[in-house]
Amino acid sequence: MNAEASFRDAQLAARRAGAAPRFSGWSSLVTRILVVNLVALLALAGALLYIESFRTRLLETREQELLRQGEIMAQFLEAQGVEKGREAVLDISSPRGTRIRLFDRQGALIADNWSNPAVTRFQLVDPTTEGFRRESAILIDRMIDFLTGQAEPPTLGEAAIDRRQAWSEAEAAARSGSAVTQARQTEDRLVVLQAAVPVRPKGAAAPWPVVLLTVDTPDVIDLVRRERMTSFLVFLVVLGFSLALSLYLARTIVVPLRQLALAAHRVRLGRQRDVVVPRLPHRRDEVGGLARALADMTAALRQRMDATEAFAADVAHELKNPLASLRSAVETLGNVRDEAVRERLFAVIEADVRRIDRLITDISAASRLDAELSRARLQPLDVAQLAEAIMSTQTAGGPARRGVNFRMDLPPPGTAMVMADADRLAQVLNNLVDNAISFSPEGGTITISAWRQGPVVNMAVTDEGPGVPPEVRQSIFERFYSERAEGEEFGKHSGLGLSIAKAIVEAMDGQIRVEDRADGKPGALFRVSLPAL
Repeated sequence: MNAEASFRDAQLAARRAGAAPRFSGWSSLVTRILVVNLVALLALAGALLYIESFRTRLLETREQELLRQGEIMAQFLEAQGVEKGREAVLDISSPRGTRIRLFDRQGALIADNWSNPAVTRFQLVDPTTEGFRRESAILIDRMIDFLTGQAEPPTLGEAAIDRRQAWSEAEAAARSGSAVTQARQTEDRLVVLQAAVPVRPKGAAAPWPVVLLTVDTPDVIDLVRRERMTSFLVFLVVLGFSLALSLYLARTIVVPLRQLALAAHRVRLGRQRDVVVPRLPHRRDEVGGLARALADMTAALRQRMDATEAFAADVAHELKNPLASLRSAVETLGNVRDEAVRERLFAVIEADVRRIDRLITDISAASRLDAELSRARLQPLDVAQLAEAIMSTQTAGGPARRGVNFRMDLPPPGTAMVMADADRLAQVLNNLVDNAISFSPEGGTITISAWRQGPVVNMAVTDEGPGVPPEVRQSIFERFYSERAEGEEFGKHSGLGLSIAKAIVEAMDGQIRVEDRADGKPGALFRVSLPAL
């Protein structure tokens, strides 16, 4: 449970560090790809709703026109009288074939312009073609009405006896004295508009005579249906393309990411030996870069684990000798009375303890190095003064105290300045000097030098030993790599000194490398280069 909580905390910290979107972890990547691609479709679907509002405005405009016609006719009938005006109603004809009916106060039909054969009539036929298009248009009408929450208008039907009471809008106008409009719907979902306007002669009381105007809207419906059909077909095409694009992105992004995640999971479970992390060499995008980075990281991890295992095996094997010697010396010490022999046993014990202590100390220092370097503060430093301090430490007790001679070749003070951590850079130089001492012959000379070369300050430690073969010049800076001098016993050097020096120098934006001596003589030259101030 604690491991799961730690994993969740690590995920949260990683998201905060990477400035991840707040809701990026709610769903899988496939779902988010689909959602993003469907956003454009929602905008396209909104066009269908816009067409519906456009249709509503057109019908409202047509309804107002019909209402004005009815009011003009009602004013004419009020001025001429219902009986005189009924004859005029029979002869009224309009380009749209508007039907005009006049009902008296009792609701009886007294005039209908469609009863005149010469009057133009509208035909209640579907404005679209028959067949699939007609059915699909009706289906789309129903879908749009459902999505927009449109109420179904009353159905247009003919009563057996055409009276005012058969039309709710006409009855309301006769009773209230106000004009009333009503949209009705045919079986083919075509909209027919009706306007009922009361005729109120002077001195008359309710119910009043009513003129009822009815007109078809085939042009409006035909236009709206065509636009709806076009938009719907475009929507289907874009939907198909968006789904295909989403599936393509899912296959090219999510599938390789899942493969990489599975490989990483198997590596975490300790199966790194039989796991092949796909490098995806054909991918030149970020996914390919991630795959190659993971593959390289896994390879580096394997190399590090191999080096660690090899070093651990070497340590376990080599520690047996000093431990066996210690055990033997301790067990023998109690039975020995000869002081000379006891002194030799004490010397063996002391030497073995020092070798083991040196190994443990170096391993402990290497394990703390990364954390300590992250907290190091770089300050201006004169490498000449630092080298003199190192030299004074190394030659304490006499220039040849450690079996070698030392020489300095340093620039004037203040001419070789760098930004560095003095303690850490001193550790680097001490490690290089210790390494040079290990490989220097008895009475050899070790030279500590420094000089400025353009934007770089160089420091070098040169010895007169056998030198470093070119094929191992990179390996000697790896952790746990140990190249012993001839005759050197295990434990005097752990193989961590040069790797520690390399980590410190690189943390200060510098470089460290090994070269042949410039004068061509046998020996090695370890150079440290740091940016100059």
